[in-house]
Amino acid sequence: MVKHIIIWNLKDELSAEEKKERCRLIKQGLESLAGKIDGLLEIKVITDILGSSTGDLMLDSTFESAEALKGYSTHPEHVKVADSTVRPYTARRSCVDFEI
Repeated sequence: MVKHIIIWNLKDELSAEEKKERCRLIKQGLESLAGKIDGLLEIKVITDILGSSTGDLMLDSTFESAEALKGYSTHPEHVKVADSTVRPYTARRSCVDFEI
């Protein structure tokens, strides 16, 4: 199995209220992919981030294999959420993938 962890920073020009709403929408959009993509075993988005954090939200997902992760990255449902809900509002993305 493979863990896929992403930490995003939202764009600075978003107000605190806009950031809160954007986090909610990103969580809703990404978590809605559960059961829609082969090999995606678990997906959750953490938005209740402590003030000591350097990121605004985190994706924690688990895949059957590295191949399943590759398939997820180009799956139309994922691309739709990423292009409409995530990418236009994020300034920075950090990613760590590892086998478990």
